[in-house]
This record gives sequence, structure tokens and C-alpha cells, in this order.
Amino acid sequence: MTSTAPAYEYADSAEPTQIRAGTVLPASRRNIELTTADGRRLVGEFAAPEGRTPTATLVTLHPLPTAGGFMDSHVYRKASFRLPALADIAVLRFNTRGTCSPRGCSEGEFDGGGAEHHDLEAAVRWVVEEGLTNVWLVGWSFGTELCLKYGAREPVAEYIEGAVLLSPPLHRADEADLDSWAAAGLPLRVLVPEHDDYLQPEEAAQRFSRVPQAEVIGVDGAKHLWVGEKYVSRVLEEIAGVVLGKPITLPNEWNGPTARAQD
Repeated sequence: MTSTAPAYEYADSAEPTQIRAGTVLPASRRNIELTTADGRRLVGEFAAPEGRTPTATLVTLHPLPTAGGFMDSHVYRKASFRLPALADIAVLRFNTRGTCSPRGCSEGEFDGGGAEHHDLEAAVRWVVEEGLTNVWLVGWSFGTELCLKYGAREPVAEYIEGAVLLSPPLHRADEADLDSWAAAGLPLRVLVPEHDDYLQPEEAAQRFSRVPQAEVIGVDGAKHLWVGEKYVSRVLEEIAGVVLGKPITLPNEWNGPTARAQD
């Protein structure tokens, strides 16, 4: 079941608009609901380029819900505000089971990364049924654990092109999960903040060495939550470059209508 997402009030400007934290660029947005194989209803939003076929689709997996993570965690919210317009990339955001946000609450209870495999599978199934192609997983913190544990295994692996990981803690994902990615051969880009609270670049490079195709990139000055426009822009450019297959510099100005998101 789908419904129309709340409309933003766009305004034109005679001059280019600086893209800031709350800037919303035009996109085709709709609220969606996912149904998992074990019968849970999950709420989410899908943002796509206006009037154009997406060149890629991101299935995003948010940080730990028991620590405040949800579909509106700021990097993903800004991805949905910018990437459809700037790079023709569609963004699917959703709350995993038991997680609430302004969009609503997903049914079920947090299961520490166990039953959440149903949530990931439901999201990937949704984009496949929509006919979307060039599908990539993007995980952040707890979301990276779901990517690593279930993304390179069926029924997900055959439908995705690879994954981008932001701040992986490698708490729940183990060596067997890394080995599954190595065996699948799917691309893996791993962005690790210099000052991460859980896993920093040198150790990350050692642990991901089990995955020959994994590219670990340390980001100087960044922290686990990627706070600061400089770091958000870096993350979005890395994601866009991976899924589009070429280096991307996203503009920091927009010629056209913009809206302002409410905090």
C-alpha cells in the first residue's frame, strides 16, 4: 500500500540557492509500506527523480534504533533531499521493526539484528517489484551489520549490485559474514571516520582484508555520526560515485525551486 507523502512548499529564487542542511530539492516522493515475510508492516518513504528514471536506487538501513537511529537519521534524510535531483538516484528509507519516526512506527519489536533480516528482504523485494534497477544497499552503524549479515546471501544477493557501509562497528557481523561477501564478489565500499567510537580506519582495514573487493576509506576528522555539512557532502559524493561507477562532485548550489525541511 502506498500514499502520497506530505508536500513541501517550494519557492523559486532569481539566484542560485546554497544547499544547506535543511534544503529540500524537487523529487517525486511517496510514503510506502513494506510487509515482511513474518507479517510485520514497516513504514517508509521513497524519493525518486521527478519525471526521470532513476540511474540507481539506494536501500538504506539506519543506525541502532535503541540509540536513536531511524529512517530520518540525518545522512539519509539529506540523501533523500538531494540525490534524486542532483544525481538521478532514488532513495528508499524505512523504519526497521519496532522503530518510530515522524513517518510513523513499524510493527514488531527490535530483535538485535536477528529478525531484521526479514526487514531488509522486504525492502529489496519492494524495489524489485517496482522494476527498479542498479540497486545498492547503504548501511550506517547498525545498518552495516544488517548489510554484512544478510546482503551477500540469498534472497538479497541476486538483486543488489553491492553495498556502501558508513561507520561499521563490526559488533554483530562476524568473520563468516565477511567471508560471505568475499565469496559473493559483490563490491563493498567502507567509509570509516578517523575518530569513530567503535572501529577506526587502521583496524577496519585489517578486519575487512578478508574481503578482497572491499575498499576501506578513512575519512579524516570525521566521527561516527558524520555531523557537519563537510562530512555529509563527502558521504553523499562517495555513495553517488560508487553506484554511478564514476567519481562525482555534487554541486553545492541549485538553480531552481527549493523548500525548507522542518526540524
